[in-house]
Amino acid sequence: MPALFKKMKKKKLRTDFSKAVDYVNEFTDSLPPDLMLKLYAYYKIVTKNSDNPKSETPLIDAFKANALIQAKNISRENAMKAYIKLVKKELKE
Repeated sequence: MPALFKKMKKKKLRTDFSKAVDYVNEFTDSLPPDLMLKLYAYYKIVTKNSDNPKSETPLIDAFKANALIQAKNISRENAMKAYIKLVKKELKE
């Protein structure tokens, strides 16, 4: 695959991811906890944010940590794709 095509494809993926994040941030309905945890884990992978979860509730931190553990072997590119796919499937349909 030519380098220019790969670069264009990655730029589109980053743009689509950014739009999906904006869509989630502007979403006003409550989201199912399992969906929020998946989106959280994918977002953390994409942004390379390795900070530990820091909520006021230890149980929420445990769920977030578990979501990160389950997604730990996903590449940044695949995390972006999974995030976009979840938003399209679960929020836009």
